[in-house]
Amino acid sequence: MKIVVYQVFTRLYGNRNTTRKPNGTIEENGCGKLNDFTPSVLKRLREFGVSHVWYTGVIRHATQTDYTAYGIPRQHPAVVKGRAGSPYAIADYYDIDPDLAVDVNKRMEEFERLVNRTHRAGLKMIIDFVPNHVARQYKSICKPKGVKDLGEDDDTDRGFDPQNNFYYCPGERFSPYFDLYHGEKEPYLEMPARATGNDCFHSSPSQNEWYETVKLNYGVDYYAGRVGHFDPIPSTWKKMLDILLFWAAKGVDGFRCDMAEMVPAEFWEWATKQVKAKYPELIFIGEVYNPNEYRRYLSAGFDYLYDKVGMYDVMRDVICHRRGSDAITWAWQINDDIRDHMLYFLENHDEQRVASDFFAANGRKAVPALIANVLMQKNPFMLYAGQEYGERGMDKEGYSGNDGRTTIFDYWSVDTLCRAAANKLTDEERYLAETYTKVLNIAREEKAVGEGIAFDLMYVNGQYFRQYAFLRKYENELLLVVSNFDDTKASVSICIPAHAFDFLHLEEKDYKAVDLLSGEEMDVSLRRDGMVKVELAARNGVVLKMKI
Repeated sequence: MKIVVYQVFTRLYGNRNTTRKPNGTIEENGCGKLNDFTPSVLKRLREFGVSHVWYTGVIRHATQTDYTAYGIPRQHPAVVKGRAGSPYAIADYYDIDPDLAVDVNKRMEEFERLVNRTHRAGLKMIIDFVPNHVARQYKSICKPKGVKDLGEDDDTDRGFDPQNNFYYCPGERFSPYFDLYHGEKEPYLEMPARATGNDCFHSSPSQNEWYETVKLNYGVDYYAGRVGHFDPIPSTWKKMLDILLFWAAKGVDGFRCDMAEMVPAEFWEWATKQVKAKYPELIFIGEVYNPNEYRRYLSAGFDYLYDKVGMYDVMRDVICHRRGSDAITWAWQINDDIRDHMLYFLENHDEQRVASDFFAANGRKAVPALIANVLMQKNPFMLYAGQEYGERGMDKEGYSGNDGRTTIFDYWSVDTLCRAAANKLTDEERYLAETYTKVLNIAREEKAVGEGIAFDLMYVNGQYFRQYAFLRKYENELLLVVSNFDDTKASVSICIPAHAFDFLHLEEKDYKAVDLLSGEEMDVSLRRDGMVKVELAARNGVVLKMKI
């Protein structure tokens, strides 16, 4: 079955407070909760065509909101990005973000109930695993009995030790190039300074670095040129394996592993093998941006990797008419041997919204890319909540400026999600949502997509720079898919080469076809090296299904 991952930023998804005060507090701007994912909400996601929900930001992270009344340590605001804080500055790997709980004292119980609701809705649950770095004031208050905290046994007089959990700058105080008071009476103090999460191994990171995080030590000596010390097994390896097994035991179905390539592949091979021995159906999705490392990390146990430097970058250029559609063929062919393991996407929390002024300024312009990315291969597709309505991401929320992204640092609410819940979408937004629903459900229901083989038609249709065409086949079902990236309608004649007939075992015949997007029927004559004439609306496509 085709995997379709729906990413929700949990803090924002269910928040219906429309105050939207820049840099507002949780009391002013509100916050979404785990309980907002009711059975009816999850049922709608399933009907939308989703198979997996990635709940982003559920593990407790650094925040400027004070939860000391609940026994949760307060974080110094100088080392927290935004009022709400980054979900990737983990403050306790064994805890749930209190912002997301209706009853803070029962936050883990609320999470466990969400796991059960998700499964009852026929969906699978993915959460973040952030292995490379933690919040500067990491301290676990929820770790199981007998578990030692990160850094508890470190020798802080050594810059590197294979059994340390952190890297140190002995004798140096943490002294970044910004104010360490941040409105507090006392400054943030760290002595000795620890290395910063983005491989910054000195005591003075800038504001452009991941200054709010501390790099974890997996036995790689960066001071000596990235020499690995993996025998005996480093302490960090054991502690992170315990964390993975803790969440797997809660019933999660997969981990989206943040910045996976910044952690040695040797660890992943060791850890994934042990996790999958106990939970064989659990999947690992890796955020790996270096194509030269793709195969290494797949062999280390990852099931899927982001196809950012490749398919995403190409598709963005094709949408914006900076490249022709023939580049799509190159993007999948370069990873053809691992194509079933590449995760396609057009949006996520790191990238600019398609409808933002920084990308395409209109969500409809991505429809042909959606059709192609979802239907062209068997590999997974991911979308970000609000994308299906053309969310623009053009708010200036606070720490997150007006950058075309939806904030992950601030308390906020998402305009289109609020209006969708209130049934106040525009006609354009409804059209877009209906199109997404159709395409995702074609992927879910058509075996030619989830299980079939693909045949790229562009090598014999090179005259088209704004259209992209391919075939999908499973047993006696054939799909002819054509996307139109042009801003005007197009009439194209798609050549079906003789090789496609041989490769897919097709007969030269006349067929009745139905467009799964519009419901319209048409006659299709399939002949070796013959043409199939297709009428395409602007920024749209057809999915012609034939019984052969």
